[in-house]
Amino acid sequence: MLSSERFTVAPPGTIEFGEGALQTLGAAVTSLGRTRAFVVTDAGIVRAGIVASVEQVLTDSRVDFEVFSEVEPNPSMSTVDRAGELARRFGDAVVVAVGGGSSLDAAKAVALAAVNSGSAADLDVAAGTAVAGLPVVAVPTTAGTGAETNGFGVIQDTAAHCKVYVGDASVAPRVSILDPALTIGLPPAATAATGVDALVHAVESLTSRGRNPLSEAYARHAVRLVGRWLPVAVADGSNREARAQMLLGSHLAGLALSRSGLGLVHGIAHAVTAYTGAVHGVALAAVLEGVLEHNLPTSTPQYAAIAGDLGVDRTDAGEETNARAAIAACRDLTEQTSVRTTLTALGCAPDLVPELARTALADPVTRNTPRMPSDEALRELLTAAL
Repeated sequence: MLSSERFTVAPPGTIEFGEGALQTLGAAVTSLGRTRAFVVTDAGIVRAGIVASVEQVLTDSRVDFEVFSEVEPNPSMSTVDRAGELARRFGDAVVVAVGGGSSLDAAKAVALAAVNSGSAADLDVAAGTAVAGLPVVAVPTTAGTGAETNGFGVIQDTAAHCKVYVGDASVAPRVSILDPALTIGLPPAATAATGVDALVHAVESLTSRGRNPLSEAYARHAVRLVGRWLPVAVADGSNREARAQMLLGSHLAGLALSRSGLGLVHGIAHAVTAYTGAVHGVALAAVLEGVLEHNLPTSTPQYAAIAGDLGVDRTDAGEETNARAAIAACRDLTEQTSVRTTLTALGCAPDLVPELARTALADPVTRNTPRMPSDEALRELLTAAL
């Protein structure tokens, strides 16, 4: 009951949305009291010509800049620490994150590392072991992660084969520049994988233990947008309306998850990518249906609502029937966009199942799942997904 709930909402930073929004980047940097920008991105964004456009806007705005373009998929702590040292030498600046979730996640950790000594993995402003990071401006080039909506990044600990969370509220992007034109060149496979990430963010947010009415509002509209426009964006990457709707849907899903938390689908996917290097969205798709089925006993009302948002509900059907229709629709969406796969195809052998289960259960994001599995139940779920 709403009358018995209490929650706090911290407003996000400034959002610049629309084609051509990249032109506001220089003003965003100077609005934060700086005239220098440390750009964090990856080689693919350089090849796509997007970094050249960023450099031109910064030059026209008389903003000095340096570019670090070595962020890899599933960015490692060593990469973050190396970039943090370069940013520290560059001096007081705005960290400009350009790219997909990997670049945005890395940039937030870099912004923290740039003003602190030691590895980014050990920095905790709230605990008093670090000071607030440099301000961040985010320029996402994919519609999926919603990483521009919060101050934390998921970074790979290659030695421990797990993902760790690095960041602080101080490095949540002060300005997010959502320019749909920057997503138009994204290939179909990447469009599908990042779009499934946005879908799962919204679905898990709606069933999360930490959900509240505001996160639910963001998430439900995100489900509507992604369900409607992801197949269009995958089929025709030049469709500007689809690209714009997907970028908004991704952002709304990010706002939802930042307030509610996620769950077991992400906990498993983090473990899978840590061991295999699989693409995050593809790893999510491999286990999505199994986790939704597992959570059905505790999430039937939420799934029934999702069925309505995806347009697969029946007014003459019961709640459970509509909930199952939502699960089927999520599965069908991954199949329609060619991202549905198996854990075996991602490189997971049966003997890896116990370690995947252990790592997923230890992941902090899993604590928010609506129905916590036992180790045995999780092993069975993973085995079924092979």
